[in-house]
Amino acid sequence: MKTYKKVFAIVLMTVFSASLTNAFANEKNWSKHHPRRDQVNDRLENQNRRIHNEVKEGEMSRAEAAKLHQQDRNIRQEERDMAKQDGGHITKLEQKVLNQQENGVSREIGK
Repeated sequence: MKTYKKVFAIVLMTVFSASLTNAFANEKNWSKHHPRRDQVNDRLENQNRRIHNEVKEGEMSRAEAAKLHQQDRNIRQEERDMAKQDGGHITKLEQKVLNQQENGVSREIGK
């Protein structure tokens, strides 16, 4: 019975190690600082700051801010998903689509 537990533990650790190694290998292939990705993510960071300032100055409720933050998180996740499909970068068309989405959120800030 003890041998079974040891074998199971070894197999489990091996699978876990292999999955971590694969995750790190995939991460190396990503161009985290590709110019188009940087531009999109810089805009998201700027919008995040703008939202925080609006709340801080009492010009936006926390509920409105939460809604806008969620929209930005969705855009960021979409950017990551696009980059995964394109070898770590996004295409000009994808950048345009993401920027249009960001424009919609931006218009909601400071209304």
